[in-house]
Amino acid sequence: MRTCVSPADLRAVLAPLRREGRRVGFVPTMGNLHAGHYSLLAIARAHADVVVASVFVNPTQFGPNEDFARYPRTPEADATGLAGHGCDVLFLPGVDDLYPFGAQGSAKVSVPEITDVLEGAIRPGHFDGVATVVAKLFNLVQPDVAVFGRKDYQQLLVIRRMVRDLGYPIEIIGAPIVRESNGLAMSSRNQYLDAAQRERAGTIHAALERMRAAVLEGRAIADVETEAATTLGHAGFVVDYATLRNAGDLGEPAADGSPQDLVALIAARMGTTRLIDNLLVNPA
Repeated sequence: MRTCVSPADLRAVLAPLRREGRRVGFVPTMGNLHAGHYSLLAIARAHADVVVASVFVNPTQFGPNEDFARYPRTPEADATGLAGHGCDVLFLPGVDDLYPFGAQGSAKVSVPEITDVLEGAIRPGHFDGVATVVAKLFNLVQPDVAVFGRKDYQQLLVIRRMVRDLGYPIEIIGAPIVRESNGLAMSSRNQYLDAAQRERAGTIHAALERMRAAVLEGRAIADVETEAATTLGHAGFVVDYATLRNAGDLGEPAADGSPQDLVALIAARMGTTRLIDNLLVNPA
């Protein structure tokens, strides 16, 4: 595995590979890697000749009440893990590399409409930070394919829309969610849960499964959402949302009950740890 710490290093490594006609796959991460991240590398490997991963904790996607400094940073363990899971090139840029005029003075990419709801409404500016840093990374890596986990479902839709809108010639692949034995979606945030909380956190996936089953049984969407929020509350969560939305654009489901592709989404806090998860719902 080659490690590049500047855009110039990255270009020097990738340019000859592109001249050879190699297909480049890309997995952007914020580090503190786990099995879920490594599953993205395997998918990238299946669709590319060269796999590039980046590790960068992006300051612009953290809100004023979110602790950017507290985000876990494990660069040595990340490098070891990536090398052992098929990564060919690790890109480790600094803040100055991606924001040469500072985080506040940088150009910004904003994807309208789809960022106004759910996570976007709760975390104003978050998706502007995500879209901006991903656009910068795409410009530097110039991948043929990029892989993002479906756990961050809204983020995946935002990236897909940005790629189409800005004309990036990049195939975006959504990777299946990797779960712990109790159904909890793997996340770097899970380490903040104690053993009892971690076990109870499996309630999120169980609630999503019940939401899907209830919709397919024909139950009213409002009732399904209310029941899910109540279940999570009884398990000790403070619920931000437990909702059903159109899978393609996160719009409100049709009120007439016509068949439609839906996704169930949950965001809830246990103690100080905020967890998100989702599950696709097939139309009846």
